[in-house]
Amino acid sequence: MSDRTRSGAGGAHAADAPRDARGDVARDETARLIAADKVNGTAVYDRAGERLGTVYDVMIDKVSGKVAYAVMSFGGFLGIGERYHPLPWSVLDCDTALGGYVVDLDRRRLEGAPSYAANEDIDWNDRAWGQRVSDYYGTRPYWDAA
Repeated sequence: MSDRTRSGAGGAHAADAPRDARGDVARDETARLIAADKVNGTAVYDRAGERLGTVYDVMIDKVSGKVAYAVMSFGGFLGIGERYHPLPWSVLDCDTALGGYVVDLDRRRLEGAPSYAANEDIDWNDRAWGQRVSDYYGTRPYWDAA
């Protein structure tokens, strides 16, 4: 059980957190579920096991509740020149042996993917941009997923 205090929407704290059947604060991870704050910072690997970057954030569709993108930080040195790549959630495979996510991409393909720098503003409402991301990875847009 985590002893950290959580705050977020509505100012919830550990005392207000959901409780499991034993009355303990719900765990951050189960066999099928994981808390978003545990996903952030998780390593992303290619199929050969080479580390490509880390999950910087996740973007969740407020209507469906499904994760639309894992935003991966990639490249740069000490934060300089680092780029952020929104990866459709469907292209990530969880690999418990590696302790991270695996994607069917290599560095060269990732370098050509839609991305943005920390100082760039992204319009997440721009469906054309979202479609470009989906097209690049060969997935359906998150808003059109079956």
